[in-house]
Amino acid sequence: MSLLQKLDQVVARHAELQAALSGGNLDSQKFVAASKEYADLGPLVEAVGELRKAERELKDTEALAADPDMKAMAEEEAAALRKKLPELEQAVKRMLLPKDAADEKNAILEIRAGTGGEEAALFAADLFRMYQRYATEHRWKFEIMELSDTGIGGYKEAIATVSGKGVFARLKFESGVHRVQRVPATEASGRIHTSAATVAVLPEAEEFDVKIDEKDLRIDVFRSSGKGGQSVNTTDSAVRITHLPTGIVVSCQNEKSQLQNREQAMRILRARLLQAAQDAADAEASDARRSQVRTVDRSERIRTYNFPENRISDHRTGYKAYNLDQVLDGDLQPVLDSCVQLDLADRLAALES
Repeated sequence: MSLLQKLDQVVARHAELQAALSGGNLDSQKFVAASKEYADLGPLVEAVGELRKAERELKDTEALAADPDMKAMAEEEAAALRKKLPELEQAVKRMLLPKDAADEKNAILEIRAGTGGEEAALFAADLFRMYQRYATEHRWKFEIMELSDTGIGGYKEAIATVSGKGVFARLKFESGVHRVQRVPATEASGRIHTSAATVAVLPEAEEFDVKIDEKDLRIDVFRSSGKGGQSVNTTDSAVRITHLPTGIVVSCQNEKSQLQNREQAMRILRARLLQAAQDAADAEASDARRSQVRTVDRSERIRTYNFPENRISDHRTGYKAYNLDQVLDGDLQPVLDSCVQLDLADRLAALES
């Protein structure tokens, strides 16, 4: 279907809804649904109207240019309209793109050390702090849910909830393998090592997003280890929840009470189940596959952090910059913007195909 046909469909649907709403024949439930759809289509129909008005004005202005007395003025106006039209068309195309319902959700950020032993754990901690600083810069709430440290500053696993406006829309492209190249502090010969950490960003699920039957859960409690206050190693406050149908296991021991750890574990479990359901839907529907940027393959290497060159490289977008120190300090916006722009370009290309 061409872009013109899609726009005609939108305008026709908007007019159809307007007639139905003014007809007074809808029951309350249908009236509410129709009102919402009508309101949602309104800005797009307005943008289509502006585009078509500009197209008509350009046609009329080009006709005026045939008059010698009007030629100079008409050509100037036509040039301005030709510059304006692509911007209006691009705006309409963006509004036509389906919205990701999860974009406005909070996110659960999970980071795990990968290949590379202690150095990988230290890198995982660097990434965790990087996102924490980025969240602080944007005045988002960064709530640590689980930390499994190595005792010398590294993290085997770190989980946090990031809350705020548009959190998931910004961070959703971070899922995948992040690779680091640097000389470890313990390397006497100065040889560069390569290690990795895996990042997963999940939309936080509300209770109504995912239905969990208590009969499908096995809940174990055990003694906490590591930091956590006076109750650590003295009470069974840590919680492990296994979702039997999927085999997903979540453990939490960061809080002091068993109840708090159970609540945190359930939040993580809901997010993982929601993500698993979305992955399954994407795999089944070829027209709903994710873009090149928003991959769900956690094994894909998406970015390299090269310390000797102070370089960060995103392998999906081609982004490269030599300010790694600033990026790790939270200046992550340019590389995130490159992901957003590539995702938008991919989806616009799909819209026009």
